[in-house]
Amino acid sequence: MKPPALAALAVAALLALTPRDSWAQNSSAQAQDYPNRPVTFVVPFAPGGVTGLFARLLGQKLEQRLGKPFVVDHRPGGGGVTAAAAVARAAPDGYTIMMASSTILAFNATVRKNLAYDPRKDLTPIALLARVPFVLVVNPALPVKSVADLVKLAKDKPGELSFASPGPGTFHHLNGEIFKSRFGVELVHVPYKGTAPALQDIAAGHVSFMFADVPPARGLVEGGKLRALGVTTAQRVKALADVPPLAEAGMPGYDASSWHTITTTGGVPKEIVDKLYTEIRAIMAEPEVQDLLSQDGTLPQVSPSPDEMKKFVSDEIVRWGEVITKAGIAGSQ
Repeated sequence: MKPPALAALAVAALLALTPRDSWAQNSSAQAQDYPNRPVTFVVPFAPGGVTGLFARLLGQKLEQRLGKPFVVDHRPGGGGVTAAAAVARAAPDGYTIMMASSTILAFNATVRKNLAYDPRKDLTPIALLARVPFVLVVNPALPVKSVADLVKLAKDKPGELSFASPGPGTFHHLNGEIFKSRFGVELVHVPYKGTAPALQDIAAGHVSFMFADVPPARGLVEGGKLRALGVTTAQRVKALADVPPLAEAGMPGYDASSWHTITTTGGVPKEIVDKLYTEIRAIMAEPEVQDLLSQDGTLPQVSPSPDEMKKFVSDEIVRWGEVITKAGIAGSQ
């Protein structure tokens, strides 16, 4: 073979390798420089719920550690679908992250007929933050002091009692549908754009009851504006120590809690995802963060790696898909 031919082959080989090498070098450089501008931190619900509480706390901590603002952006609507679809369409550069609960990453895959995003492909879970117990609360003016009382009232007045949620397909909504299915009662679902406005309407007597995440409900329960009938976990919750588990208060075997993550757009470079994961895990290990979340009624978790989180989400889609189908609400939204 002539020398010019050898030279041509060498150039061709070099050109073939350059894009991959360049991408790897560029991705690594992006991670080292990340973030070099503000990061949008999307919250899928109205202010006042547990997702907003998490975002404000973690956003401040990430800003302190990484030196750039993490701007909390509430985008309520559609039970989290509006926000998740927007994040799924964002540039895959790590500058859009989101508080993503079990609703967004697991439930919607079965509840929704036509989902505007694929949680397995269009979103990348970064870190698991916590599990959140729920509490069944009623308007204190109702003649209801137990699950049995609530069931009896619902059967005496079919279709007249209503339950609230921050949107269709949310964990709050799913608990209500399981309650309906388990006791064979007729209830009206009233969706809101967040937990806080829903709780306000229950306290005002416009809606009968709700399965609410503990942090935003706690103050209203302690202030006598809501009556708590039980928590959804098998163990008592420190923040509501006097409230029994529903498993002991009329719903034997019941044990459920939502889980919350920080998630970003699909296709974000692994180096950036890993950098965020490392920082978030360090923040969650801080004693003051652990104490604050525990006192507020959440259960902090030690997060698996991002790769393990992907498998966790896939497994949860299957697990909750069976629950949702059994409850009769698969494809209902």
